[in-house]
Amino acid sequence: MKKLKVVILGATGMVGQRFVQLLAEHPWFEIASLTASDRSAGKPYAEACTWRQDTDMPESVKSMIVQPSEPNVEGSVAFSGLDAGVAGEVELAFAAAGYGVVSNAKNHRMAADVPLLVPEINPDHIDIIPIQQKNRGWNTGFIVTNPNCVAVPMAMALGPLHKRWGVEKVFVVTMQALSGAGYPGHAALDIIDNVIPFIGGEEPKVEVESNKILGTMANNSFVHADFRTSAMVNRVAVIDGHMLSLSIAFKQKPSVDEVKQTLREFTSEPQQLQLPSAPIPPIVVRDEDNRPQPRLDRNTGNSMGVSIGRVRECPLFDIKMTVLGHNTIRGAAGAAILNAELLKAKGYLD
Repeated sequence: MKKLKVVILGATGMVGQRFVQLLAEHPWFEIASLTASDRSAGKPYAEACTWRQDTDMPESVKSMIVQPSEPNVEGSVAFSGLDAGVAGEVELAFAAAGYGVVSNAKNHRMAADVPLLVPEINPDHIDIIPIQQKNRGWNTGFIVTNPNCVAVPMAMALGPLHKRWGVEKVFVVTMQALSGAGYPGHAALDIIDNVIPFIGGEEPKVEVESNKILGTMANNSFVHADFRTSAMVNRVAVIDGHMLSLSIAFKQKPSVDEVKQTLREFTSEPQQLQLPSAPIPPIVVRDEDNRPQPRLDRNTGNSMGVSIGRVRECPLFDIKMTVLGHNTIRGAAGAAILNAELLKAKGYLD
C-alpha cells in the first residue's frame, strides 16, 4: 500500500511530538511536512524541537525543515497538535485549501457540522462531512475532531451502556495526569504532596462533549444525547493516565454482571476493519479491587485501550466504576490517528 503523505501542525509541542512518535512507522501514513511557530520555522526539526518523549526522536524527521503553519506544505492530511489559541483559524485555512484536517484542538469540536469522533462509539458521524463541505464551500477539505482527553475514556465507558439501557445522568470526578497540562506543566512545589482541584475550562468540556459523541445523526445534523453530566476535575502527581470515578444513573437499571459483560463483549467498527491503531479489545474490565492504576494500566492495548474496574452498585445512582485512559495517546494524538484511519478506510482520504 502506498502511504498517504501527512503534515503535522504544531509539531514541536507535546501533542505534536506524540504525533511524530506514533506516525514515524505508521503503515498507512508518511510524515511529509512539519509545521510550528515562526520562532521554529526554518530550522531542522532536531534543532527546533526539545524532544520530551520516552523514545528517541525518529531519524526520519531530524533533518526535516520546520515550516510555518500555512496551507502550502506537502501532504493531503493535516494532523493538528496546535494550541487552541491559534488552532481555529489555521485549521480552517487548511480545510479550505483542500486538506483533511484531523484535529486534537478544542476550537471546532462543538460546531454543528463537525464530527466529534470516537471511532468505536460514533463512526457514523463522519457521514456529515459532505454537509460540512457544502455548508462551507469546501471541495475536498474538511475538519474532524477528537474529544477532550477525559471525554474519550468516558465516552468509551458510557457508549455501550447508553446504547443498551439509556444513560440518564452522570457524576464524574477526574484525577488527571500532569502531561495533560503540557510542558513544563505545574511547578514541583505546586503538585508534589498536593492535588489541584481546578483545570481551567475542563469541566464544561467534560460535561457537554459526551452528549455530542453519544448522540445520533438525523436529517444531516447531530441530535445530542439527553443525559446530564456533572464533572469535578483534579490535577494529580501522575505523569500519564487520566483516571475517572463514574457514577451512572440509567433509564433502565442493569445489574453489575450485565454491565461487566456488556463492556467485556464490546467491539466496534475499528476492530472489525482492523485499523492499525485499534485496540483489541477496546475495553478491558478488571476484577481486582485495586485496578486500574495509571502506572500499571495506562499502556493497555498499546495505550489505546480503556481500562475499567471497581464496577459496583451505587447507592445514589445505579452503577459506579473506575475508568482509565492514556491521556496523550488515547486522549490526544492516538485518538486523532485512529480517526484518520477510519476516514481512510471509509474513503474520505482518497
